[in-house]
Amino acid sequence: MTIRRGTERGLELVALAMASAAAIGMVGIVGIIVTSVFMRKFANSPVHITEEVVGLLLSASLFLGLPMVTLKAKHVRVSLLSDALRDGKHRMVQTLALLVGLAFFVWLLWEAVPWWEFAHRLNLKTETSRILLHPWMLVVPLSLGLTGLIYAARLFGIIDRIDDASEIEGRDPQY
Repeated sequence: MTIRRGTERGLELVALAMASAAAIGMVGIVGIIVTSVFMRKFANSPVHITEEVVGLLLSASLFLGLPMVTLKAKHVRVSLLSDALRDGKHRMVQTLALLVGLAFFVWLLWEAVPWWEFAHRLNLKTETSRILLHPWMLVVPLSLGLTGLIYAARLFGIIDRIDDASEIEGRDPQY
């Protein structure tokens, strides 16, 4: 196995593990809400931690799913300009987009790490159920870091650049 293929496979496995955790979190959200509704209806006592746990699971699930969405290039894109360009210009716009994306995720990671450290140092907890926040908050820098690595790997050619418009329309990518 080459370094390129190993790196691509490693990023894919970690992103898949995170996406699987996101899916489990979404199932957990449904389970908690359904349980709370039944408890409210039949026992006249909803689950008191529903709002906090659902909020934590939703936030964590969104960030856990981000690396896989980025790896598969299934995020929302504005491709009006890049679809109209051909050859070198298309590649230049794609490279610029990768640079902007990488800079954005590096900046977010730069801000997220001290944010997590603050919560960890002060042992912050939710108001009602007193759930520790820092384990949930750790998802953010991990997700941003992996997403940034995916952008960097795509930028430096370690993993293939994906052109959704080409795949959808059945034409060859124009790089």
